[in-house]
Amino acid sequence: MNKYVVALFLGLAIATSTVEAESFRYQPDWESIRSRYQVPEWFRDAKFGIFLHWGPYAVPAFMSEKYPPGMYDPGWNKGGMNAFRHHQENYGDPSEFGYKDFIPMFKAEKFDAKEWAALFRQSGARYVVPVAEHHDGFAMYKSNHTRWNVADMGPKKDVMRMLADACRAEGMKFGVSSHFALNRIYYKTTDPKWDTNDPQFADLYWYPRDKDSKPDQEFLDLWWNRTTDIIDSYQPDLLWFDYGLDKPGWEPVHKKILAYYYNKGLDWNKGVVFQDKNMKYHCFPEDLIVLDIERGRMSDVYEYPWQTDTSVGKISWGYIENEEYKTADYLLDELIDIVSKNGCLLLNIGPKADGTIPDEAKEILVAMGEWLEVNGEALFDTRPWKIYGEGPTKVSKGHHSEKHNKEAGAEDIRFTTKDGMLYATALGWPDDGRFSIESLAIGNPHEPRKVASVEFISGSNSVKWKQDREALHISVPGAKPCEAAYVFRIGF
Repeated sequence: MNKYVVALFLGLAIATSTVEAESFRYQPDWESIRSRYQVPEWFRDAKFGIFLHWGPYAVPAFMSEKYPPGMYDPGWNKGGMNAFRHHQENYGDPSEFGYKDFIPMFKAEKFDAKEWAALFRQSGARYVVPVAEHHDGFAMYKSNHTRWNVADMGPKKDVMRMLADACRAEGMKFGVSSHFALNRIYYKTTDPKWDTNDPQFADLYWYPRDKDSKPDQEFLDLWWNRTTDIIDSYQPDLLWFDYGLDKPGWEPVHKKILAYYYNKGLDWNKGVVFQDKNMKYHCFPEDLIVLDIERGRMSDVYEYPWQTDTSVGKISWGYIENEEYKTADYLLDELIDIVSKNGCLLLNIGPKADGTIPDEAKEILVAMGEWLEVNGEALFDTRPWKIYGEGPTKVSKGHHSEKHNKEAGAEDIRFTTKDGMLYATALGWPDDGRFSIESLAIGNPHEPRKVASVEFISGSNSVKWKQDREALHISVPGAKPCEAAYVFRIGF
């Protein structure tokens, strides 16, 4: 009889626990959120994602996503480009042709969501984050709170839904980014004849405001409605926020939106990731979100998962003609360095207005995918080692910009761990095929065990190795088997 009583109590305890778990709701305070939330393992495992800046600003294909405010600002030059002058020469004065007039020209007639998703999967990416709405105020999703949206204007189709379905069908996580918080102070209204001063278009440009003013309740409510509309409609695995949310006046929504989104994750029964860009003005506790660094990275292993967002282009985020593209080798070195420091890389692509991806960007993604197909085990599903690596690209503190990176060489080594193995990735190939890893010398302070095995996973080359008190010496005869970087799997 006792065993039945015990079983009954156990059953009641389990049922009670389940009910409590199902009834738990995050409250809009840090203590409540900290009591339960953890960055999901899928994100820590993913390492590589695709960012997408796409909108009506792709039509002029000049000055990127900064074209909308730039066309109303005679004095703004970006990368040698002046959008105001370009607009005058190609479209006329903004009083005659405003930003709104690009929207009917933004047709996305060649957009193929399945083709995009297949390319992203081929690149090795595990998550995709399109811009849901940029500072320009045009919603790249079917919105219930603005007429200026992609389902009702321009392409007249819900490209966000199509892309979400295609990416998830390829097994990738799907996120969205919101940049709308800056919309209220994005456009200049210097000339009263410009359409940015016309009240009938205030729902796109917003009303004239001083750039240092705080958001009023009307705009806060609009931002809330638009943001929760995106969350509810597309159930994003990841939610990314740009500049604006960190400015004075936005404090009332910080804990509120975090609790709302994390509660939705409970409702959907999946781990979700909230990302905030802007380390300098960081306004969310670092253990409750994922910190994002634009075009920069950490100098050392960071305690919490983090992310770099950068672009395949050196100049722009959205598509522009005459873009200067980075190489796949450079971007792979950046990815390897970021992962060794507990981070992920969100790599941006700027599609054209017709919905096609530039050939240069495609080539970069395919090349990265080819390398990751062979060497990806050293990155995906790994965790950082006791140190991130060794070599001359170390910096002293904080994070550093990709603009100041040195050329990576064979002496640059990055470490990761998985399943009891240590991966050492060399970012260059020595002329004699000889690698030396000083951090794995006998008696080193990081690993007391002696090396028991060394395998070269980047190619079929044979390997000879020796460990002494100076370094782990590895010799790989023959030609280098690939470009970018070279991976060794080390056992103890």
